[in-house]
Amino acid sequence: MIIGIDIGSTTTKAVSIENGAVVKKIKTKAVDAVTSAAGAFGKMLIENDMRIEQIERIMITGAGATKIKNDLFGIPTKRVDEITAIGVGGKFLSGKDTIVIANIGTGTAIIEAKKDTIAHIGGSGVGGGTILGLAKRMLATSQFSAVMELAKNGALSQVDLLLGDITDAGISFLNKEATASNFGKMLDSARREDIALGILNMTYQVIGMLAVFAAQSKNIDRVVVTGNGSANPIGKSILATITAMYHIQFEYPADAVYATAIGAGLAEPPYITI
Repeated sequence: MIIGIDIGSTTTKAVSIENGAVVKKIKTKAVDAVTSAAGAFGKMLIENDMRIEQIERIMITGAGATKIKNDLFGIPTKRVDEITAIGVGGKFLSGKDTIVIANIGTGTAIIEAKKDTIAHIGGSGVGGGTILGLAKRMLATSQFSAVMELAKNGALSQVDLLLGDITDAGISFLNKEATASNFGKMLDSARREDIALGILNMTYQVIGMLAVFAAQSKNIDRVVVTGNGSANPIGKSILATITAMYHIQFEYPADAVYATAIGAGLAEPPYITI
């Protein structure tokens, strides 16, 4: 059995893989890299009644992976480049050989994965970290669940400048409900709920448009969304409005949150030696 661990800046995810199939998945809060990796591994074993001798190797990736300098628990431990892990995991989950991936974590990485190559197209510092950072300052909360609960009852017309605010007609293929400027209106009457939705809207619009440009540049009509941000229902609805305008489909495969950990576990040599 192989354990794949993605040590992120805020969350660590681990999966167990046997005979090329994902068997178990767990997620923990990241602390420091060593504690996160050891904790995720231990949780995987304890919660799933596994024995340490069943583990053939541990594959680590993510922002904290470079902090692991030695084998974990005496088990051969290898490091996989994060871009490679995202690409391998995205291809595995999507079942396609050629895809563009938007991996939404603390920030966002955009990857082109083909049958034999994986390339980092680019990305953005805009992601889950942006949502939490702005929420801490603007909403006095650092809890993602609180932001989501507030945003459910928000109105973008209170914070965003819409095309309908500045013109009586649409522009090009954009209707009057399209965003002219994120937070470009910001009424004094805007509630916390409106601001929460505005933060989510801005974040996912930036991610969505970058993904659209990447897909168009590769003549691909869909984007596979992975990472923690792939499970955000409000984010999905925002990306759906971008699909309606640009006809680029956003796909959310099962277990997309664990794509990078899965990709680490499935990656082929050469690995980076610990």
